[in-house]
Amino acid sequence: MGSNVETLEFQAETRQLLRLVIHSIYSNKDIFLRELISNASDALDKLRLESLTDPGLTGIDTSDLQISLEIDADARTLTVRDNGIGMTRDDLVELIGTIAKSGTAALLEKIKESKDAATAESLIGQFGVGFYSAFMVADKVTLRTRRAGTDSGTQWESDGEGTYAVQPVDGLPVGTSVTLHLKPADSEDGLADYLSESKIRQIVKRYSDFIRWPIRMAAGHPGTEGETARQTDTINSMKALWARPRAEVTEDEYNEFYQQISHDWLPPAETVHMRAEGTFEYEALLFIPSQAPFDLFSRDTKPGVQLYVKRVFIMDDCEALMPNYLRFVKGVVDAHDLSLNVSREILQHDRQIRGVRRRLVKKVLGALKDMQSKDAERYAKVWAQFGRALKEGLVEDTDNTETLLQLVSAASTHDPDKTTTLREYVERMKEGQDTIYYLTGESRATVENSPHMEAFAAKGYEVLILTDPIDEVWVDQVPAFDGHRLQSIAKGQVDLDESADGEKETDAEKAQREQDFAALLPWLTSTLSEQVKQVRLSSRLTTSAACIVGDAHDVTPTLEKMYRAMGQQMPTVKRILELNPAHPLVTSLRAAHEADAADPALAEIAELIYGSALLAEGGDLPDPARFSRLLTDRLAHGLGN
Repeated sequence: MGSNVETLEFQAETRQLLRLVIHSIYSNKDIFLRELISNASDALDKLRLESLTDPGLTGIDTSDLQISLEIDADARTLTVRDNGIGMTRDDLVELIGTIAKSGTAALLEKIKESKDAATAESLIGQFGVGFYSAFMVADKVTLRTRRAGTDSGTQWESDGEGTYAVQPVDGLPVGTSVTLHLKPADSEDGLADYLSESKIRQIVKRYSDFIRWPIRMAAGHPGTEGETARQTDTINSMKALWARPRAEVTEDEYNEFYQQISHDWLPPAETVHMRAEGTFEYEALLFIPSQAPFDLFSRDTKPGVQLYVKRVFIMDDCEALMPNYLRFVKGVVDAHDLSLNVSREILQHDRQIRGVRRRLVKKVLGALKDMQSKDAERYAKVWAQFGRALKEGLVEDTDNTETLLQLVSAASTHDPDKTTTLREYVERMKEGQDTIYYLTGESRATVENSPHMEAFAAKGYEVLILTDPIDEVWVDQVPAFDGHRLQSIAKGQVDLDESADGEKETDAEKAQREQDFAALLPWLTSTLSEQVKQVRLSSRLTTSAACIVGDAHDVTPTLEKMYRAMGQQMPTVKRILELNPAHPLVTSLRAAHEADAADPALAEIAELIYGSALLAEGGDLPDPARFSRLLTDRLAHGLGN
């Protein structure tokens, strides 16, 4: 070792940043090892590349490039060593002594403006501070390095307090070693025991398992006669399946990897493996599960895509990469051109990441479309698990509305056992029909038994049966499919233009009917003014006396309840009472009204008709006790006669 030791001062701004890092700006101190291993991996990449392009390095042996971790419990040191490109003395001073190019001044200004440690940590994530994270866990850091193609090496050493020492060292191998003189473990300060082999393995498994180079560590193993023998193990898998061509990966490997990242014991329903090249390179390996997790609709559920940068784990549940309605998708995205210290805030505002997200969404939806067309049975199972979540996309993702509509699979009156797509519904529409009819409700039985269904069933019109809460929302936001308007049979005017026996009603018959009820309808509207905004005749009823419908743009009662349950104030929406002009109860009421419009019993009968219609659609009576009393009184009166 030479005696020419230089003691240099850190750049002033660098000293301030070091203090911030050392004093626990980062809440997770384990990331120091991720950063040092990533630096070592970069050095190995550079040596491999330069040995191919620099004639001066053609003699360098690159047959066993590796990263090694060495624990010395007696000296309380942890060393991260690589046989990569190495650094010169000038490289060290430029790259570690100063970080003027990292935007330190701007960073410190923003930290001063921030009010809490969490905000400061997110700001730190925007700048390159990887090497400095070593001072979170070490009292002193010693770095030794020799640049490939040079004869002499250099040692850099600092306690992070303001100065560092640089001196030449002879006899070093090509590459870099970083030795951390570790602080004592302190659980309250988040300092783990980094002399523990199991702890080091755990960190490597979480953050650096897929690094392309072997990470080796000498570890103790049970030997003969109870002795402990030490041998060197490779502690990372290096199996980044997403970086390999799809043709080279077996189905078993995909399934094993999926189960590893998802903790699901079932194989995935579909695998999406893609690579994007160009201005922003990345690889993605995504999985559509076979079964929905129990917490799919929990408020705290997050997307299941992990973000890597050059095979280094960055974060779980990366919300910037997958929309909420695809939160069930599991997998990995490995970006080549992001900083290792990228923050969630930066990702959310990064134009390239938004482009990645758009392409990932289209790939996943495209995979579902292919499954739908090629394996309808498998798709039906996937839709049964995730259809409710996918329909949220019809509300959230206007860019992919058409694709999502093609994926929709709904129950209908066409088949009691099988669902139908909107495309299949359109292909079965009656001649002259240009509307897709649907009805929402709590269950299939409730919808099928609704009075609104009567005329449609009698006249052979297919009706979609929508029973998911999200159906109440998306049908109002999607105006049409393939040029065909979606219409609720419980809203607006429905004119099927023919009677139950299939014959069209003439204009003269319509006029006569309107004349017959000209006195009753205004009276009922006035009598029930607290409950309804209008009473009119219906063309959608065949057996029931009455039903309640909304105007075309009214909020449905179910949606009104949902909004109120979420704490949103909603004005009370009055609806329309429709009467079946052919029902005996309605014709008898008309006759009684013509005979004595002042009879007080008629108002009670009107109230009973409204309450019965409300119950028939699954609604809640405003005053059940009054309805029950009126009903029993009417029954008693009838029996008394």
